Amino acid sequence: MNREALPLITLKTERRSNHPWIFQKMVEKPDPKPRPGTIVDIVDREGNFAGRGFYNGHSRISLRVLTMNPDEPVDAAFFARKIGAAIALRRDQLKLDAVTDAYRLVHSEGDGLSGLVVDRFANTLVVEYFSAGMFKQRDLIKRCLLEQYPDADFYAFAEDHVQKQESFDCPIPSSPPPTVIHEHGVQFHAAPGTKHKTGFFADQRDNRKYLATFCEGKRVLDLCCNSGGFGIYAKTIGGASEVTGVDLDEEILEIAAKNAYLNKAKVRFVQADIFHWLRDAAANQAKQFDVVILDPAKMTRDREQVIPALKKYLDMNKLALGAVKPGGIFLTCSCTGLVSEEQFLDMLRRAAFYANRTVQVLKVTGAGEDHPWMAHVPESRYLKAAFCRVE
Repeated sequence: MNREALPLITLKTERRSNHPWIFQKMVEKPDPKPRPGTIVDIVDREGNFAGRGFYNGHSRISLRVLTMNPDEPVDAAFFARKIGAAIALRRDQLKLDAVTDAYRLVHSEGDGLSGLVVDRFANTLVVEYFSAGMFKQRDLIKRCLLEQYPDADFYAFAEDHVQKQESFDCPIPSSPPPTVIHEHGVQFHAAPGTKHKTGFFADQRDNRKYLATFCEGKRVLDLCCNSGGFGIYAKTIGGASEVTGVDLDEEILEIAAKNAYLNKAKVRFVQADIFHWLRDAAANQAKQFDVVILDPAKMTRDREQVIPALKKYLDMNKLALGAVKPGGIFLTCSCTGLVSEEQFLDMLRRAAFYANRTVQVLKVTGAGEDHPWMAHVPESRYLKAAFCRVE
């Protein structure tokens, strides 16, 4: 690729970071303005090469840097190399195929492909676009994935808020048939095309397995249970005596019930708001549980809403702690990337204080190793999971 063939975007300052995002306020307005998702060369105000990547003048993230090597073109070979390396990490180094056929193949910035997520669910590959640039490269991305998985079915989408922010139009495709995936000997229905992200939350795989080690003969409560992952692990692998799953979403509870049936696991699912359910349970001490899991959905995508999100986390954690028997285990999670681990643990400290409980933190983890993050891009480290003992 000839560098002169690419549009040139100039920064207002020197480039003092290797973070792949460059925000709109740092970028001079080009004339003419390239279309959203165009591959451009980036120079600082002195004219020094500062990177090559996607430009989008409509987005708050105006530039997504894909390479800082002036001799590395962003072309078909680039995408084949990057996607191939991401898949090789999972297959050859992490050896995930030995324990599961459902995992993240490409984790956006964590694999050097800002704006692209690919999940594998058995023979189905789910592609999610977070940038106009990646959407523009959709045919090339599919060809690269087919080289690695020639018989795969595909489902590709972008959420509405992303399409608005990034100014592209991704038609809603027809959903592929639900598939059955396996992890650690447990089976689940994955349903790409439902409103539940890419169809299944593979990021909690290792946390599900670890949680099961505390469950033998125990009464387990899985709050915001989604498709039943933690509760079904607790019963099938952990040997729990009794499992209750609570979620507000009737549709996802239908999938949870199918998952329990698939594993011959007796799990009681309740459709309810966890706030109301826990307040009712608090009036009845007999409803305390040996193991309680709290894994709510993402609270916010807006930096201005982080404080209200933390308040909601505080309220639900305070109530959930009241459902844990003295000496019991509490797993509390947050998948809100804008909430840092430090903020999350401080919220847990305050929740314990207000609930008049003593919380002993045993372990703090995150997403599985198929969700790597670059040291210079902490935003990719979104999931926090704190395993605690409660007195």
